[in-house]
Amino acid sequence: MTIRLTVSDEVRALVPGSTHVAVEADGLVNGPSTEGTSSLLDDAARRLAGRLAGRAPHEDPHMAAWRAAYTAFGSKPSRTRNSAEALARRALSEAGLPRINVLVDVYNAISVAHLIPVGGEDTDHIRGAMRLVRATGDEEFVTVAGGEKVVEHPDAGEVVWRDDAGVTCRRWNWRQGPRTGLTEESTAALFLLESLAPMPVAEVEAAGAELAELLQKFSPGARITVHAPE
Repeated sequence: MTIRLTVSDEVRALVPGSTHVAVEADGLVNGPSTEGTSSLLDDAARRLAGRLAGRAPHEDPHMAAWRAAYTAFGSKPSRTRNSAEALARRALSEAGLPRINVLVDVYNAISVAHLIPVGGEDTDHIRGAMRLVRATGDEEFVTVAGGEKVVEHPDAGEVVWRDDAGVTCRRWNWRQGPRTGLTEESTAALFLLESLAPMPVAEVEAAGAELAELLQKFSPGARITVHAPE
């Protein structure tokens, strides 16, 4: 793997049964959302509705497991929802899913269809290895508020993804920082699909395979590698 990914023993002890599938891609072509990605998002919303069969997203067993994980590291899951639950709520609302850009639309569609958190990082902006750790509270998380750059610090004990330059995503997969986000200029990316028990590992693998197929469809000629679950 081009970018090394590690999960700390502290996180594994706090939330046993976590799994991630990494998909690396190079030679991608990104740009504004298209009719194709818009249709993909609409289809994902329909798949989600069928999956939930009238239940609210947080009533799904996988989302319940994520809520328990957030509670375990001190976050309020009804206020700071994991990315999959937040997207699912938008997908089922009148407003529907946002259209961002081709790559973000593709991975958001996978997240909604499979009800699994999926993130995308621009590998050209990652510094060193990516680590899932419990924060000390001193780390820097650079975000934007009101059009201005703002530096935040995670809570002590919060689960975060980080690299050598700082935190890339707060509260596990709640909010990604703009430094490593996928823009219309991104050509290389690391996609991370994350699950907790009771979701079968085979389902995470299936979601990763579907993501790879869609990336190939929207970026013909891209070099894509799906790594085994860890």
